[in-house]
Amino acid sequence: MKAFRGPKVWLWRWRRNPLKRRADVVEGWVVLGACLLTVLAGVLAGLAAAGAVEHGLARERATWRPVVARLVAQAPGSSREHGDRAAAGDRVWAEARWRAADGSARTGQVRVEPGSKPGTPVTVWTDPQGHLVSRPSTASEAAFRSTLIGLLVGVSAAAVPCVAGLAVRGRLERRRMAAWDTEWSRLGPQWGRTV
Repeated sequence: MKAFRGPKVWLWRWRRNPLKRRADVVEGWVVLGACLLTVLAGVLAGLAAAGAVEHGLARERATWRPVVARLVAQAPGSSREHGDRAAAGDRVWAEARWRAADGSARTGQVRVEPGSKPGTPVTVWTDPQGHLVSRPSTASEAAFRSTLIGLLVGVSAAAVPCVAGLAVRGRLERRRMAAWDTEWSRLGPQWGRTV
């Protein structure tokens, strides 16, 4: 059962009061510490995660290169008439060959328009070792992604000290209620007596 609480008075745990108990002071420091740790953990974790993601995406933009690959065999499906371009969902997988930066020949599966002929040039993205990779994020996409991940990591990291502070505060509240029950059971029977 929650104790009756009167009107909110800011910083009452640090004001002088003859009725203030040691548990009130401890609870005040727990709440203050939990709030500070929540903000600090959230901000630091969010900034660190956003910076790491931004750095990784910038490294990808700097090292991944577009290469012209040529289809090895005809792509499955029928070709489009009158130069119509296929939608992204209408593309099919076909094998293509390209040269890596070291000059070695590489092959892999790429998405192309249905019915593309052998030898058709296709632009693919490769890493420094010549392996196929997806197109790197643009600077604006990278900024959005790093901000979003930073926010998610920051909120998740801030939840840990916040929940821990609420748990400690709840435990202190239960101890205080148990102490009041003990005192009441000792003094309650004497309440109606007259001297």
